[in-house]
Amino acid sequence: MAVGILAYFVAVAQRTSFGVASLEAADRFQATASQLSLFTMLQVFVYAGLQIPVGVLVDRFGSKAMVATGAVLMAVGQVVLALAEYLGWGVVGRVLVGAGDAATFICVLRVIPAWFSLSRAAFMTMVVGTAGNLGQLLSVVPFSALLGWAGWTPALLSMAALSVVTAALVTAYLRDSPEGNGGANRSLAIARTRAAVVKSLREPATALAFWVHFSVQFIGTVFALMWGYPYLQNAQGMSAGQAGFVMTFFVLTNLLVGLSIGGWVARRPHRRVWLSFMVMGAGFSAWGVLILWPGTAPFVVVLVAVVAIAMSLPASMVAFNIIQSFTPRRRIGTATGITNVGGFVASLVAIYLIGLTLDLQMQWGWVTDAYAPEAFRVAMAMQLVVATVGVVGMSISVRRVRARYGPRSV
Repeated sequence: MAVGILAYFVAVAQRTSFGVASLEAADRFQATASQLSLFTMLQVFVYAGLQIPVGVLVDRFGSKAMVATGAVLMAVGQVVLALAEYLGWGVVGRVLVGAGDAATFICVLRVIPAWFSLSRAAFMTMVVGTAGNLGQLLSVVPFSALLGWAGWTPALLSMAALSVVTAALVTAYLRDSPEGNGGANRSLAIARTRAAVVKSLREPATALAFWVHFSVQFIGTVFALMWGYPYLQNAQGMSAGQAGFVMTFFVLTNLLVGLSIGGWVARRPHRRVWLSFMVMGAGFSAWGVLILWPGTAPFVVVLVAVVAIAMSLPASMVAFNIIQSFTPRRRIGTATGITNVGGFVASLVAIYLIGLTLDLQMQWGWVTDAYAPEAFRVAMAMQLVVATVGVVGMSISVRRVRARYGPRSV
């Protein structure tokens, strides 16, 4: 389990490293805000698009093979990005990182039902998500420092080397289950695979988990993956050191809140949807304060707001606990993949809307600088469009789940 968590820790570090280096990437590739969004958009698009295929494959081949393959793909992607001198090759590198990342999280989660009882699965799911999200600290602190000291290519090659080591450790030590294969079925026929996907898609609990992940996760992912550093430095006038300090609190919040939520959900499974709505409300209340604050907000206000935004990442793990509660083990990889699509589709749309809004305001003459504080106010407010869609989806699907499984099921 520790090796699986390490693999996800490294995957999160690879995922978030571009957000730390986004301003350097803009200079290196002479990219506009929309083009800069393209890096992360395609990475997230590939990640989300591969979730269902990866879920099917992990049900067939097991976690060890999939997680090791993912680590190798991320290493290759970071090497390509490190050596790229043109925008196109840079995008290729991030796409490979997204593909490797896609083969990590849900495959590590699949190990949990094989090793732990359902009563402990909620807590262990939070442990995986929380400990893995600490990987962002690796990109915020040592990677950021190495980027400033050694430059683009050495910093990214060091990240590639880390994934090579991870692949070796996973191959040597990760065990899918006490029996060894975690229920993997290498003889699963195409017809049965299609049937498993269809059954998962028709299950109301899978739909609810999808919309919970869609609604809760994206606000934190957008901030960590792409727009957090540019927002703090350009809209709030922070230095790189101050922005790094704030992002460190972002990650530590994931740790503290994640461990607390794990125990809370295990004791109160009937309050899972209520918790999801509360965390969404806290995150968007924080954005409301930052957007409406005249000028730059005081440092403490920004710090508290970022902490509220950060709660979304550990809280989104509730979606996977819903899957574990209602899905047979033989389909759990497929259902988990479908669920994980939700948050990253929402993130993809939000990242694009923010970048597009920044560029359009400059093209229309509303601002003279695409990264001006006033431009960020309008751009960050576009997240509300995505949140509205998510709330509607959650509200519809929770009624279907409660109608089938009882009013206290979620």
